[in-house]
Amino acid sequence: MLNQSVRSNQFGGSLPRSQRQRSQRPRSICVRLATIATPGGPRLHVRARSGYVDAAEATGDARLSSLQYVLQAGRPAMEALRPLQHRDGREVAEADFAAAVPSPPRILCLGLNYGEHALEGGREIPTWPDAFVRGADSVLPPYADLVRPALTERFDYEAELGIVIGSGGRYITADKALDAIAGFVVVNDASARDWQRAATQWTAGKNFEGSMPIGPEVVTTDEVDVSDLAISSTLNGQVMQSARTSQMLVDVPSAVEFFSSFTRLAPGDVIATGTPGGVGFARNPPVWMHPGDVIEVTVETVGTIRNRIVAEEGAPSDWRWRPGTRRGK
Repeated sequence: MLNQSVRSNQFGGSLPRSQRQRSQRPRSICVRLATIATPGGPRLHVRARSGYVDAAEATGDARLSSLQYVLQAGRPAMEALRPLQHRDGREVAEADFAAAVPSPPRILCLGLNYGEHALEGGREIPTWPDAFVRGADSVLPPYADLVRPALTERFDYEAELGIVIGSGGRYITADKALDAIAGFVVVNDASARDWQRAATQWTAGKNFEGSMPIGPEVVTTDEVDVSDLAISSTLNGQVMQSARTSQMLVDVPSAVEFFSSFTRLAPGDVIATGTPGGVGFARNPPVWMHPGDVIEVTVETVGTIRNRIVAEEGAPSDWRWRPGTRRGK
């Protein structure tokens, strides 16, 4: 575990954690938002006193059927949703949950953001954030089948806390970061390690279609303090990863500050904050996800996502692009 002074020295942070994690804005909107599949398509719901309430139906505002609209509209939309949590809603089956952020404009990711994970991969603890990007088509509902791509033999799990951007912006300082965040989600940054390690860039191994389950809810910043939460993954009931978010090298406020240094964060963007040690490729022998396995990722207070691994169907058996071949020959 890296202590607070090490993290500050490496990445330039100087504010106490309590100040970095909590801004001085009014704190009144405590909401858990889920996107649920309905006969009319995916619709935004609020977790209520019991079950879930359809936001647009309950308010009479059709625009509130979309999480993206709520994030763009900001505080007024969130205030309209807040009273719904005190109602009685309907129970929802796990199979009906859509991805908590159905179509994020971007998924910005931190790699090697826990010291133990960097070391288990044979690397030094980084002195600068490692960043990469995922595409929107890589997101998956929180309880859907997770397809193991036919082109990989090394399908791995990564338990992560995800940040959902609300107002966003450029040059957002760490002490103002929570003003730019709408909430938090649980993420499994499932990775095709052979593709990831076949070249110097990670893009291919991190972007197979439907490889990043995200959910089950967007939990607003007033609902949870993410500065020191337990984070874990279990594979077929066996604990594989177990850590705390306080072990991040770049904490949540600093992650927002870092990415806003070079890009304008937009409503609906997701930041995946990296995974702790215990991933499959670093074990001896390595542990990969296979069809029939069940992978579960939990972030304390935020939630749990659970996915059964299934084989990809219909992939060409003679596809020439596979790691281990020379330039696809």
